[in-house]
Amino acid sequence: MIDVGTAGFTYPDWRGTFYPKGVAQRVWLEYYAERFSTVELNTTFHGLPAASTITGWVARTPPHFTFAVKVHRSLTHDRFTGDFDRDAAAFAAMVQPLAEAGKLTCVLAQFPVTFRAAPANAAYLTQLREGLGDLPTVIEFRHASWASEATYAHLRALGLGFVCVDEPRLPGLMPPVVVRTGPVAYVRFHGRNAAHWRTAGWQRYDYDYSDEELADWVAPLRQLDAEAEHTVAIFNNTPKGQGLGDAVALRTMLGEAAR
Repeated sequence: MIDVGTAGFTYPDWRGTFYPKGVAQRVWLEYYAERFSTVELNTTFHGLPAASTITGWVARTPPHFTFAVKVHRSLTHDRFTGDFDRDAAAFAAMVQPLAEAGKLTCVLAQFPVTFRAAPANAAYLTQLREGLGDLPTVIEFRHASWASEATYAHLRALGLGFVCVDEPRLPGLMPPVVVRTGPVAYVRFHGRNAAHWRTAGWQRYDYDYSDEELADWVAPLRQLDAEAEHTVAIFNNTPKGQGLGDAVALRTMLGEAAR
């Protein structure tokens, strides 16, 4: 089974389009989890939720539902300013209730474009692997310098998954490489809005995939699913709810019924 979902679920502009106006925001997660089998949590990049919030996510979702949790920025973007051991331990402890409940797909470490392929940064991946212990972890690079066999071999040796991305074909960005390096195969669909990619804000992800663009991913996803223990496809083109429709369309193409 290939799980298909979106990056986040609490967007105000989804009210009235995905969430009916009569559905209170406090039950949006339940509504979402009735229609999708997984979600990527980006809120954990900005701050660590309280333990009660985590246990609430477990209790409010069906047994089959899983979460991918983005690593806190102190371990990716702000790694030079914090206490690594403290920050890694705090993050690992935060996601433990999800792992114990069998609801943790993986943790996602997304690095900034300034994190380029270099010996020191490769060594940091080793440190991150050690800091997160046995948590299933996938790595998203934002710079094309990481697209190499040396990178994939290093990730395999560490048991880290490589995040395949679909994004604009612009110089310096990661190409649409399809490779599995860990037990979890992970694909993030960012959209292909090349005209606004270099600008800040929601416009970067304002994109609606065509059926042809999605169909091109069916065979690669099946290839990944044949090799991995768990395969996840996440749509990050969330403005205007476009990723919701794209997720349903891709799931239909894959022949995966809503659970």
